[in-house]
Amino acid sequence: MRLTQEQTDRYHEDGFLLLESLFSADETAVLGAAFERDAAVPGPQRVVEEDGERVRAVYASHQRQPEYAGLIRDPRLLVPAHQLLAEDVYLYQLKINAKPAFGGEKWAWHQDYAAWRIADNLPAPRQVNVAIFLDDVDEFNGPVIFLPGSHRSGLVQSGRHATRSEQHLDPDDISLTPEQLAGLVAERGMVSPKGPAGSVVLFSSEIVHGSAPNMSPSPRRLAIMTYNSTANLPSWSGEPRPEYVVGRDTEPLVPLAAGFLDALEGALV
Repeated sequence: MRLTQEQTDRYHEDGFLLLESLFSADETAVLGAAFERDAAVPGPQRVVEEDGERVRAVYASHQRQPEYAGLIRDPRLLVPAHQLLAEDVYLYQLKINAKPAFGGEKWAWHQDYAAWRIADNLPAPRQVNVAIFLDDVDEFNGPVIFLPGSHRSGLVQSGRHATRSEQHLDPDDISLTPEQLAGLVAERGMVSPKGPAGSVVLFSSEIVHGSAPNMSPSPRRLAIMTYNSTANLPSWSGEPRPEYVVGRDTEPLVPLAAGFLDALEGALV
């Protein structure tokens, strides 16, 4: 799938782009079932809510579940990521955020690149996040909220001021202050993309975003693949960290060299 010029312009202007029903109901059902299997696998890749039971996030499912190993190479994700960055890409991170019915907790207001710069010394915000709705997303089950155009302001909160979890760098660790958020909202407003399962949101690693708790009887699971430019490799300092944490979750992909886009698109049914 190749984005139109209008779509690429909108992404660069707003910092995000919604593609409704890009994946079928059958495809998202398979991905949802694979996530449920992976969420039951114990290990440091599994982050739970404060109650110690409900799953909050799972990292690197492509390393354990073949459905996600195939998904990260899907042309419907790779082609737009390559278009928007105009560079060869590889998988930098795969993370699935889960909000169970009646209580999936909030994610604080933050910018993804701030976390990756701190954790991995990632040189520049040359990433595209590709998020797939594994469930229908509405205004009640905790949709992601974006501040349109906020990616064009650069990093708002660049330092780490808390440590919510020893497992990963949580958005609470780099959250915006109320004053910062109020100023941006007054300037940019707020938008929460919604749609049926199988819809995809492409969004910048610098756009300010967050989400409220899930107050509904419906779950809200979101699989987020982050593609980084192959010319923008991270570097680590200190001791090696667990494999699932951000940069260590890299997966080599076939470079999108000249002519390869056509081959990818030809693989679509």
